[in-house]
Amino acid sequence: MSREDGVLPAGEHFFNADLDNVLARPAAGEAEQRALELFQSVVATVPAYRTFLSEHNVDPATVRTVDDFTTLPLLTKDNYLRRNALTELCRNGRLTTCDMIAVSSGSTGEPTFWPRSVADELAVAIRFEQVFHDSFRADERTTLAVVCFALGTWVGGMHSASCCRHLAAKGYPITVITPGNNVEEILRVVTALGPQFDQVVLLGYPPFLKGVIDTGLGRDIPWREYRVKLVLAGEVFSEEWRTLVGERLGGGEPCFSSASLYGTADAGVLANETPLSVCIRRYLAAHPAATRELFGESRLPTLAQYDPCDRLFEMHEGTLLFTGDNGIPLIRYHIADIGGVTSFEAMLTFLADHGFNPITELCQAHPDDQRGIRELPFVHVFGRSQFTVSYFGANIYPENITVGLEQLPIAAWVTGKFVMVSREDSDRNRYLGIAVELVPGVVGTEEMQSTIAQEIARQLRRLNSEFAHYTPPEHQIPQVSLHPTGDPEYFPRGVKHRYSR
Repeated sequence: MSREDGVLPAGEHFFNADLDNVLARPAAGEAEQRALELFQSVVATVPAYRTFLSEHNVDPATVRTVDDFTTLPLLTKDNYLRRNALTELCRNGRLTTCDMIAVSSGSTGEPTFWPRSVADELAVAIRFEQVFHDSFRADERTTLAVVCFALGTWVGGMHSASCCRHLAAKGYPITVITPGNNVEEILRVVTALGPQFDQVVLLGYPPFLKGVIDTGLGRDIPWREYRVKLVLAGEVFSEEWRTLVGERLGGGEPCFSSASLYGTADAGVLANETPLSVCIRRYLAAHPAATRELFGESRLPTLAQYDPCDRLFEMHEGTLLFTGDNGIPLIRYHIADIGGVTSFEAMLTFLADHGFNPITELCQAHPDDQRGIRELPFVHVFGRSQFTVSYFGANIYPENITVGLEQLPIAAWVTGKFVMVSREDSDRNRYLGIAVELVPGVVGTEEMQSTIAQEIARQLRRLNSEFAHYTPPEHQIPQVSLHPTGDPEYFPRGVKHRYSR
């Protein structure tokens, strides 16, 4: 298959398709049947996958039904991607079927290359269209999309810019500008161009965008006048964070002012927050017992909706698998993110049993508009497990600590970055230590340390039942240390931050 053979049909579908039709509830079994058809196509065209099946003694001719499909061996980076030449992973064994390559690096720093074509981008652009249409009404409002992800070979920046441009080409009144992760340039383009648009959308990582917003506030930038919306990716954040940042931008409706993307270098954007999922998540944030019942954890995951006909999720031992087409097509790929899936019906039934109807909640705000209410399944994704600290037998999650740092007046003192450790003192008594990064210009005091420690302990008791019941009261107050921005020991610049040691 040549490039144009894939791009032309994808372009015709994207530019002519009505979003409501694309995201209509799939018929029973439709998504699974499409995944089976993708499997058959990949067997026919991808050399590495045929070899992989042979190594696992799988005869592809015997995989005829959806039940057969669910018995296929799982793909991983180690057993598939790293064992094959890049060309063998692509259709027809040709890298030239793709027109762009992105790069990601894991914890080892070893680069992984991810080829893709415009056809792949157009499929992902539908996730962006869903966000810009349903959450931001960008079909009706002139919109300046400011890409604040790093630009270069990494996935986020170039991919987001391309998808936004595809929306503009489809007819959305969107104009894209790409300052990347340069704070000064972001502030310059927003102040210069923002007044000429109905709204400004910042696309970036949550802690970085918060830093941009806080820097702008320090310079009296009138964020409210620009009617700023946020597209976020890369990290789980709390609803307190969403509220705090929304207030600093001038208020607005939380369910319609920001949306997080669940994306990966492996296959682009897999799912996205919707007004409905945000509404549900905000309810769960205020009801920790319901959160634990629904997700089985004392932390709040990212909650998104997905199109199963585009990316089919499965659960495997508490982690996620997905199947989807891309420059490197992936069949039952074990991405190893901790999480799970919930059908649309099961989610609404669970909430109804707890006395909450998110659709009614959304319709009260917009009685004449059903935007953001789509009968699509939900996927929830936790932060990676390696950031968890065990303390008196309780799992302490970064998400629990984050909520404490987002309370007033603490939020004005700190950047949101921290490092937590479980250690022993000289008498071998276990303690929870938390190093916290201060915003530029703030000097830490003992009073600040005490306030932060007390608030973190309060939120841990509220959100984490293990902590509340396992940890003796005399050991529940953490030892907090305060550090300047960019402290080389805990918060070195230019490297990916880790929340635990």
